[in-house]
Amino acid sequence: MSKKDDMEVDQTEENLKNDIFASKDAYTRYTSAAAIANKVLTEVVKACKAGAVIYDITSAGDKMINDAANAYFGNKKIERGVAFPTCVSVDNCLGHYSPFPTDKTALKEGDLVKIDLGVHLDGYIAVVAHSLVVNNGTDAITGRKADVICAAHYAAEAAHRLIKAGNKNTQVTEAIGQVAKAFNVNPMEGVLSHQLKRHVIDGNNVIMSKPLPDQKAEEFTFEEGQVYAVDIVMSTGEGKSREREVRTTIFKRSVENQYQLKMAASRYLYNEVVHKSATLPFSLAGIPDQGKAKMGITELAKHELVLPYPVLFEKAGEYVAQYKFVVAIMKSSTNKLTGHAMPLVTSENKITDQALLDLLAQPVGKKKKGAAAPAQDTNAMDTN
Repeated sequence: MSKKDDMEVDQTEENLKNDIFASKDAYTRYTSAAAIANKVLTEVVKACKAGAVIYDITSAGDKMINDAANAYFGNKKIERGVAFPTCVSVDNCLGHYSPFPTDKTALKEGDLVKIDLGVHLDGYIAVVAHSLVVNNGTDAITGRKADVICAAHYAAEAAHRLIKAGNKNTQVTEAIGQVAKAFNVNPMEGVLSHQLKRHVIDGNNVIMSKPLPDQKAEEFTFEEGQVYAVDIVMSTGEGKSREREVRTTIFKRSVENQYQLKMAASRYLYNEVVHKSATLPFSLAGIPDQGKAKMGITELAKHELVLPYPVLFEKAGEYVAQYKFVVAIMKSSTNKLTGHAMPLVTSENKITDQALLDLLAQPVGKKKKGAAAPAQDTNAMDTN
């Protein structure tokens, strides 16, 4: 199983010859959003160097998303842009770190960095997350950082192969746990992979990374035409998250709640959210008037007009790695739309379970040239 085959991102026109959605426009929007996400991620990876200020990286990522999205579909009046704000979270910080301009925190050599971002075109969402270590790019990552990155990577590879029509979400959860055990790490509790729908980043069908006695996901069967954002987060620690005194900047509008806002700053912020982010997550760092944003968010949150994405942490001294990608379930394959090549790592641990090794050895993506062409599919994609 070569790295090239592992990480191949499947979003070419050839796939449409093999698997045809009822709505080609929907699939085109998914793959176009994915192309933007992959391109922006590549640039953000390049920017993660020692001394780089995190705010500069995250704000540049969001600008690249918006600029690229605005170039798609000409002058058609469609919503487009950031589906999840660019986040850069370091070491034991799980995610959601999208700081204000006044925050001058910079990356350091050896930091384990998690990049998370999302794009949408007309409400069709593509998200992606990637982990790396700030170094010269030629030295292999070793030790516990290598263990946790390998675990997240291979759990993602296993999930890709298991998410297909007829399989169940519980099979994916089981595989994630098996990979974590092989590398002596733990899946983070509370991390869910969601079905994506138009304008909906957190659909009801979910895959749990780690089942808990008081928190279990309803078992379901994957179906053709479904799209999922697969989120794999591993930790060298216990896998338990906690909040610290770091201000939350990412929120999502709660469309079912209504309230007559009293403060002008709150009304300004709510209007910005409705017109620019609609139902998708946004960062206060991206609101033009920062003063009003910081003032207005209190009233919005108090009356649950928005829901927070708090900045979460593992125990100090531990490391957390994340890989997130989008897959579209076709009849003959499950196409991986977003992702980035794994960094150079060397772990002293390895997978020995034969069933898991057999799973990871299964080919994914488009068939090689010269292979027999599969019959065309006529499955319908969920475009709601």
